[in-house]
Amino acid sequence: MAYGQLGHSSSLLRAVPIIAFVLLPTCAAHDHDADGIPEGAAVSPEPIAAGQDSILWTHILLQGLAFGLIFPAGMVLGIIRSRWHVPVQTLGTIISIVAWFLGHRHKGRKFAPNIHASFASSLMLMLAVQVAIGVYLKLHLTKGVHSKIRRYVVNVHGIIGKLMPVVSWVQMLFGGITALGFCRDDHLGQCVAHFIMGSAFIGYGVIMTTMLLVGQVWLRRSGKSQEFFDSTLIAAWGTVNTFTEHRWGTAWVKNDIQHTSMGIVWWCAGLVGIWLSRSRGGRPKRNLIPGIVLLLTGWGMSAHPQSLKLSTMVHTAFGYTLMAAGATRMIEIAFVLRDSRGLVGEPNSFQHLPPFLLCASGFLFMGATEEQMKLLSDAHVTHVSYILILYSFAFLLYLFVNVLLHIYAVYAWPDSDSNGRRESRMLSRSRSRSASAAGGLGRSGTSKRQFSTPDLTDGMNGGLSNGKIRMPRHRQTDSQQIRDAETFELEGLISDVEDDEDTMSPKGIDTDVERA
Repeated sequence: MAYGQLGHSSSLLRAVPIIAFVLLPTCAAHDHDADGIPEGAAVSPEPIAAGQDSILWTHILLQGLAFGLIFPAGMVLGIIRSRWHVPVQTLGTIISIVAWFLGHRHKGRKFAPNIHASFASSLMLMLAVQVAIGVYLKLHLTKGVHSKIRRYVVNVHGIIGKLMPVVSWVQMLFGGITALGFCRDDHLGQCVAHFIMGSAFIGYGVIMTTMLLVGQVWLRRSGKSQEFFDSTLIAAWGTVNTFTEHRWGTAWVKNDIQHTSMGIVWWCAGLVGIWLSRSRGGRPKRNLIPGIVLLLTGWGMSAHPQSLKLSTMVHTAFGYTLMAAGATRMIEIAFVLRDSRGLVGEPNSFQHLPPFLLCASGFLFMGATEEQMKLLSDAHVTHVSYILILYSFAFLLYLFVNVLLHIYAVYAWPDSDSNGRRESRMLSRSRSRSASAAGGLGRSGTSKRQFSTPDLTDGMNGGLSNGKIRMPRHRQTDSQQIRDAETFELEGLISDVEDDEDTMSPKGIDTDVERA
C-alpha cells in the first residue's frame, strides 16, 4: 500500500478497535444467544464499535485489567510475601466476577458456540479454586491434619498462581479470535501456527528478560549455561515442527516445504547448541547457536511468499525483527559479555535489545494471519501504521514485565543493584580462598602444585588452552564437577570444597510461603 494512505485517519480509526480485539482484550463470546447469525457464519453482522455495545467493551476492559494486569502483579506480591498480595488479588477477583456477568448481558454482536466461552468456565473455576486455597491459607490452620497438608496446599497455590498469567493470555487470544469469527475451517491451521509461534517468541523474550534481571544466581547454581536450555527447547520444537507442518500422505502445498525445512534446521542446530554448551572439562559454556537459529528463521520468514501486499510487508517486518533479535543476541554474548556469565551490577543497556525484539517479533507474527490481513487491507490500513501499533504493544508488554521484575528484585535484594550477582561472586571468592588456605595447611608440601592454576581468566569458556595442565591427572569426580559448576566464570577461582548451600537466596522467601 502507498505511504500516502497514512493520511487516511478515518480508515485507521475504524481499524484500531479491530486490532485491539485481536491482540489485547478478553471479549464476550457466549453461545447462549445465537439468533441472527447467518448460516455458516461464526458471528452476527452487528458492528463491534465501542459506541454500539458499551457493555461488551466494559467487559473487555475489566477482564483485561483483572487478568492482564492485577493478577500478574498480585502473583509477584505473593512470591515476595507482601502485605498487599491479598488486597490486590481480592480486587482482581471482584473485577473479574463483575466482568464475567457483563459478558453474559451484552447486546449487539452475537456469537456461535466457540472456544472462548468454553474456556471461560475452566478459567473461572481455576480462579475459584485459587481463591478458596488462599482463604484456607489465610486462616493459618496448623494443627492436626492441617500441619501435614499445609505445605502441599501452599505448593498448589503457588503453581496455580504462576499458571494464571499464561492461561489468561490464552483466553485473551481466544476472545479476540472469537470476536471477529476467525480461525475456522480452512483458516484454522495457519491461525493456530501464528498464535502459538508468536506466543512462543513472546514467552522466550519474557524468560530471557527474567534471566537477565533476576535469574543469574539460579542459573549459576544449575551448573548449566543459558544456551543449554535454549538449545534443548529449540531442538524439541524443531522436531515437532518437522512432522506437523505438512499433512503427510498428501501433496505438498503452499509453504509446506519452507515450514518443514525450518523445523529440520531447528533440531539440527539445537543438537549442536546442546553439545557446545559444555566445555571439554564439563563446565558450562556459552555459544551462539540460539542466536544463529533466530537469524536464519527471521531470514526465511522475511522472504515468505504471501497473497496480499500488506501481508508480505508485515511478514518482512517480522523477519527483519527476528533477525535483529538473533544478531543482537550473538553480539551480546560474544562482544558485550565476552562469553562470560554476565556483568556485575545493572545489565548493559544493549542487553535489553534481544528480549524486546523477541517480544516485538511475537506480536508481529500473531498479527499476520490471513484473515487479519484481509480485514485490514479492506479497511485501507497501511503496513506502516499496523506495524507501529504492534511495536507499541511490544513496548507496553516489555515495560510491564520489567516493572514486575523490579518489584521482585527490590524486595529480594534491597541493598544491591546487582540482583545478587555481586554478593554471589564475593561469597564464592571468599569460600574458595578459605578452601585453598585449608588445603595449604593440610598439604603444605604439595598445596602449591595442586592448587596453582596459571590462567583461568577466560570466563565460562575456559580454563586453560589445550596442552596446559589444569589439575592433577585423575578422573574428575561428581563433587568436583559440582564445585566447578558453582564457581564457573569466577576469575582465577576453583573451589576445593563441595558446598550445597544456596548462594544469596532472596530474603524471606522459602518453601512454606503463601504465594500466589
